[in-house]
Amino acid sequence: MSARVAIVVAAMMIFASVGSLGGGVKPTPKSIGDGLICQCGCTQTVTECNHFECPSRAEMNALTTKEIAAGKDETTILQDFVKQYGVQVLASPPAAGFNLAVWILPGVGLIVGLGLVIFFVRKWRKPHPKFSDAADSSVDPKVIAAIEEEMRKVAG
Repeated sequence: MSARVAIVVAAMMIFASVGSLGGGVKPTPKSIGDGLICQCGCTQTVTECNHFECPSRAEMNALTTKEIAAGKDETTILQDFVKQYGVQVLASPPAAGFNLAVWILPGVGLIVGLGLVIFFVRKWRKPHPKFSDAADSSVDPKVIAAIEEEMRKVAG
């Protein structure tokens, strides 16, 4: 029974991966616009640009619609925009070259910061052995014996 389930799951995964390698989902102007920064200077995506009659937004939307009608996929359309406007047109930088630092450094900073917090919390929670040893060695054993004697007299 479990072998059949494993075969069915494997077949579903194969068909799902083959389906995603095929044409996939047809791009929409919104999906393309969400991946592009409007070039009017507002630093918003093309779909979120709120400038009234923004010429850059209108030009980019027209080009997007034209390329979707030509049957291009989303990756090709975004590459065409990069060729025309440069890498700064992308809403998220590509994970390659120097831009890879944008993707890696926040995670590294988080791990280093968490490590420092753990280090200092452990250091602050540890009792300092030099203080407990110093208190024990500075008291004369005769004084301790006298105090214990007095305590026995009071209690008994």
